[in-house]
Amino acid sequence: MNEGRKEAIQIGFVIVALIFLVKLFSIQVLDKRYLELATSNAIIPVRDYAIRGLIKDRNGKILVYNTPEFDLLIIKKEVKNLDSAKFCQVFSKTPEELRKLFKDLRARREYSPVKPTIFLSQLSTLDFAKIQDHIDEFPGFIIQPRNTRAYTTKAMANALGYVSEISKSKLEKDEEHFYRQGDYIGQTGIEAYYEKYLRGRNGVRYKLRDVDGNDKGSFDKGAQDTLSIPGQDLTTTIDKDLQEYGEFLFKGKSGSIIAIEPESGEILAMVSGPSYDPILLTGRNYSANYKLISTDTNKPLFNRPLMAQYRPGSIFKIAQAMVALQEGVITPDTRVRCDRSIIGCHGPHSNEDLRGAITNSCNPYFHNVLRRMLNKGKSDNPFDDTRIGLEEWHKHMTSFGFGQPLGIDLPNEKKGLVPSPAFYDRAYRGRPWKFSNIYSIAIGEGENLVVPLQMANFAATVANRGYYITPHLVKSIGDSNKPLPQFQEKHYTTIDSANFRIAVDAMERVVEAGTGQFRAKLKDVIVCGKTGTVQNEPRPDHSVFIAFAPKVNPKIAVSVYVEYSGQGARAAAAMASLMIEKYLYGGTKRPQVEEYVLRGKFLD
Repeated sequence: MNEGRKEAIQIGFVIVALIFLVKLFSIQVLDKRYLELATSNAIIPVRDYAIRGLIKDRNGKILVYNTPEFDLLIIKKEVKNLDSAKFCQVFSKTPEELRKLFKDLRARREYSPVKPTIFLSQLSTLDFAKIQDHIDEFPGFIIQPRNTRAYTTKAMANALGYVSEISKSKLEKDEEHFYRQGDYIGQTGIEAYYEKYLRGRNGVRYKLRDVDGNDKGSFDKGAQDTLSIPGQDLTTTIDKDLQEYGEFLFKGKSGSIIAIEPESGEILAMVSGPSYDPILLTGRNYSANYKLISTDTNKPLFNRPLMAQYRPGSIFKIAQAMVALQEGVITPDTRVRCDRSIIGCHGPHSNEDLRGAITNSCNPYFHNVLRRMLNKGKSDNPFDDTRIGLEEWHKHMTSFGFGQPLGIDLPNEKKGLVPSPAFYDRAYRGRPWKFSNIYSIAIGEGENLVVPLQMANFAATVANRGYYITPHLVKSIGDSNKPLPQFQEKHYTTIDSANFRIAVDAMERVVEAGTGQFRAKLKDVIVCGKTGTVQNEPRPDHSVFIAFAPKVNPKIAVSVYVEYSGQGARAAAAMASLMIEKYLYGGTKRPQVEEYVLRGKFLD
């Protein structure tokens, strides 16, 4: 029994030995792949960068595309007898700059003397043309192609955003371990919000290099390579022609224009002024240009449509009117005398009904409306009575999307402010407060704050007679032909649609016979709008206007906010009506209004 077991073990050893001998023979004699490896220096992994997705406008016009650039990689161990003078000549570097490049290389976390590491980045096609015939003179250096962003327009830089090298802090937060040092990532705007769709997936190609540093082609005929997967293209909601026209009108001004298609929530134009040329934040001069742009006192990187928080001014009176109607404290026929001893007003009018008060933007009327709203006598204590009323008012106001981020598909959206009882408790540090302390919110002043996007969304909500779809900039991702799910849902306000019809009629009268008649009125379409003049002491007031058109089946809703430009009936109303004309008819029929806007002397 033991003898049989012993023989079996011996036979097993013999079989294993034969297997090893056959494998060794195969490796050393039959398989030339390993012979090639034995005489080569290394298998070099080279990133195959994915092509980033294109960004197009709603009509298929390309806004953002890719253009080639190149990185110079170094494998430090393979660098031998470097002719530094020749290197400096070819790559246009000084000896001091070259020494600094080597010093910085060793300090980088990802540096390894036996692996490819970026030595020079973002070489242009012109740079590549100058160096490609000399690269073989510098053993240990490899040219790696990649892509950078390019633009067909200088418009909407803040909305599109920019792409640059990933920072160390973002790299540390990358839980997917998708990125490596030197990779590009969307930093702001659409590029950042839709990064995971645009970026694609990088691949790896394995290259053979012999002991002299010569490229011997692909390892294993490319069988071990992983191909890159291109990113998905985005079709935006933006109308390129309308966007460029808005930026043309806004040249030399500060503020914003936002145009929305009410039915869908699609943003047709988003102008932030002043802006910058997006091409400045690409290529090798990115760092220098970014420093100049970011320190510009005009703040061109500040995306005003989403990040600027202003008092809304008189456009808030439309919302005030609907809340008061909903709560039953007024009717469309309620009249209030324009008592200017209570609060200042403007223009000749007196004892107006609701439509007349909106048409003439009567401050005493809306002072009275808010008092009725906040002091309904639900408590004998005037302080508690105001608190109860303000709680109800706050509920209605936030249903319009005020006082909270709307959830647009861009980063850094601010929420504005609709003051609540809790807010005033903090502001007054526990001391009692009542209507007489807070009445300025009745006319869109005081503590109210809105971002321009919220004003445009409010105009779209009125146009829809009671609902909005979250404003968004991307119409479809890849071949989906639809936006993300959250941009397809209707959000209804707490206000009955009947009350919106009253607001629509009043906004029509504002343009036909009220404060907006001189520059917002159009011949062939009914425009519904509301002017606003926002106090900004000691500097000039801000000019504000919201509108939509046509009155029936609206196609476009607009908000315009022009800083330091005085009355809303001037700069903002003129620009809004020009944007409506451009979108509906392809251009303006009122060249004198366009000239007025371009001249920019709104305070004269």
